[in-house]
Amino acid sequence: MSDATEQRPYHHGNLRAALLDAAEHVLRESGADELSLRDLAREVGVSHAAPRRHFPDRQALLDALAESGFAQLDTALRTALAGVGEDFPSRVKATMTAYTRFATENAALLELMYTSKHRPGATRIAKAAEGPFGLMSELITQGQEQGALQAGDPERIGIVLFATLQGIASMINGNFVRPELLNELVETAVEQFLRGARPLP
Repeated sequence: MSDATEQRPYHHGNLRAALLDAAEHVLRESGADELSLRDLAREVGVSHAAPRRHFPDRQALLDALAESGFAQLDTALRTALAGVGEDFPSRVKATMTAYTRFATENAALLELMYTSKHRPGATRIAKAAEGPFGLMSELITQGQEQGALQAGDPERIGIVLFATLQGIASMINGNFVRPELLNELVETAVEQFLRGARPLP
């Protein structure tokens, strides 16, 4: 292999980011089965050995994608919350709309995130997941403290809401529901959740 070919990786300001961007595109278009370090190297224009400086093997690449996905989800949720006030209905609606939008726009990535999170030894991914899931847990606790939600295990209450949103996302991703109905469906789900989970008079 020529010296020129060996030097090509250094033409990238951030090869790791470029590889992850390319991998995310392949994941979105073709699925995880089509991800290959050699193909990604060709895609970003580096030698086939260059990606291994950042990802020793394909599993390391998948783990990095999952970790990045949770970071992106965390950013999306916090950005949504930053745009609303402190009242619980507005905050829960903003958060759940952002989550469902992420889940429908990044279906393959979300699946990889959740399957990777439970793989033995995936401590970095589990740590990355603490951000968005911790935020959603705090939101449920906030609702209880404000009297908008009934007392009890916040995890159990949150799971019910999470399952509803996952169901909406799955129906949109499976082409059972038109994507343009997302906002309306999430709004209905949040309204029903707030009615059903509020404290008894």
